[in-house]
Amino acid sequence: MTHPAEGGEAYLRAPLDWHSLVDPVTVSTVISAPRERVFDYLQDIANHSEFTDHYLVDWHLTRIDSVGRGAGARFRVKIPGNRFSWADVTFVEVERPHRIVEVGRAGKNNRIRTIGVYELVPGASGTTKLRFTIQTEPYTLSDRLMEALGARGWTKRKGKRAMHRLRTIIERDEGRGRRVTVAAG
Repeated sequence: MTHPAEGGEAYLRAPLDWHSLVDPVTVSTVISAPRERVFDYLQDIANHSEFTDHYLVDWHLTRIDSVGRGAGARFRVKIPGNRFSWADVTFVEVERPHRIVEVGRAGKNNRIRTIGVYELVPGASGTTKLRFTIQTEPYTLSDRLMEALGARGWTKRKGKRAMHRLRTIIERDEGRGRRVTVAAG
C-alpha cells in the first residue's frame, strides 16, 4: 500500500487536501491465531468496543447488521481536553481475509475526516501479523494544533494497548469488554 489514505470509496468522494493530512499513526501486533479467525473477529464492528473501551466509550451501532461493508458505529473519544468527543466510523472496504478500511468523522461538527486500515498478513506457524493505520485530515488550524500538541502520541499509546487487548481476547478469550449493540446495551 503506497499511502494509508488510498482506498475507502466514501472517503474519496470529496477531494482531499493532501497538505492538511496529518502523518498516519500505525500500531501492530502478532496474534497466535489464523488470519481468517482474526479477520472474522475484526469485520464485526460490534467487537471493536471490547478492545478499545479504555479510550473509546459510549458505543452505538449505526445499523443492526454489524458485520462487513457498511457496518458502522458512533462513540466518544476520551482524549484529555477534547470538548467535542463524538466520532463515527463505517467499514467501506472489507476484503477477506486481508484488509478492512474504515472511514469516519470526528471533532466539532464532524469536520475532521478519518481513515483507518486494518491489514492482516499470515505469519510463521499459523500466526497473524496485524497492522492498524489511522490518518486524520484536520479541517482548521485549531484541529491541526490539537494533533501537534499530543493527540498523535496519545493515539499511538492507546492504539498499542488496544492491539495488546485484541491479542489477549483472540488468543486466550480473556479481558473481553462489553459487546456493543444498536441500543448500546
